[in-house]
Amino acid sequence: MTKILSVDDSATMRRIIGRAVAVMGYEFLEAENGLQALDLLPQHAPDLDLIILDVNMPEMDGFETLTRIKADARYKNIPVMMVTTESDRTRIVQAIQAGAANYVTKPFNQEDLSSKIAQCLGCF
Repeated sequence: MTKILSVDDSATMRRIIGRAVAVMGYEFLEAENGLQALDLLPQHAPDLDLIILDVNMPEMDGFETLTRIKADARYKNIPVMMVTTESDRTRIVQAIQAGAANYVTKPFNQEDLSSKIAQCLGCF
């Protein structure tokens, strides 16, 4: 079964993403920040198909988390979709250059999120 990890400091946002993932029929994991996500990866990475990663978080922001994921040979092939309130084109380019597979800005609707997830998973 397809497994997706959402990393976001907002419980509400994780709940919204979790609902979209459930509707698509995928398994859902969640972490509150980048450090927690990196702690989950050794156990779940072999079965992980996508990481949905918030940019602005305490402890470790999304860009630092993305950089660490992509620098680790065990995780570098897991697609990462960045989620943020920032719509600045420079930040979007920065995320893509750092290895993000896709980028979605908040607020988004379930249809937009599902479409971006499908693109990341190669289901479009």
